[in-house]
Amino acid sequence: MLERKGGEGEPPSRCRWRKVGCHCGAMNEFRLSKRLETVASFIPKGAVLADIGSDHAYLPCYACLHGCASKAIAGEVADGPFRLAQQQVEKSGLSHLISVRKGDGLSILAPGEADCITIAGMGGALIARILGDGKEKLAGVKRLILQPNIGAELVRRWLLDHGWELVAERILKEDGQIYEVLVAERGDARRPYRHLEAELLLGPFLRRENSEVFREKWKREIENWKRIIADLTAKGQSEAAERKKRELERKVQLVEEALL
Repeated sequence: MLERKGGEGEPPSRCRWRKVGCHCGAMNEFRLSKRLETVASFIPKGAVLADIGSDHAYLPCYACLHGCASKAIAGEVADGPFRLAQQQVEKSGLSHLISVRKGDGLSILAPGEADCITIAGMGGALIARILGDGKEKLAGVKRLILQPNIGAELVRRWLLDHGWELVAERILKEDGQIYEVLVAERGDARRPYRHLEAELLLGPFLRRENSEVFREKWKREIENWKRIIADLTAKGQSEAAERKKRELERKVQLVEEALL
């Protein structure tokens, strides 16, 4: 989200977001969170952007103000965020560049209308569902920039199964949370993978980079999985418990090998 400026007692006539040379309604610069700034860094210059689940439309506003996007579409399914997005676009003086639309996922788009799609801040299963449900709307899209809060492996699997090649990944930490950003383009979907099973889970680029944040994330996951395995062992030997236990033990093995 955008960085707040001022306290709760700030007069309503003053803009409450930190901008450069701020006077409400003008096209000023926003300071995004580190997470959304990372997403924005992958938007090709001059792109026609569709931001799905846009919340307050911070990302499209930032992209248009910085010239990353030539124009944008901000999509929201919920009434509250939809109205907030409309207000933010209006206050930013960007109504001529950003269309705010209400609808589920990619249903707000016509085929070929956008060439870059961002979906940030959702679970991986939901992102994969949105892409799957709106496959016909991906005609003409050159780049997907996806930031799953959890379940990134489900997004990688969807991209692999539908001919989208991962071209970049980033991992970052902000306010104690760790986020992954996946960037994909049409191409050879298997190209980035050397060890498919491990890299669908870990990310092919992230696994090779093996950064401190990457290692921190997966050490946390191993600890969590081992606790679950111990709980499953203590609760008995049902078929479902055994299946889950084997699945987690395999994940622990893959991650421990990557962290060696």
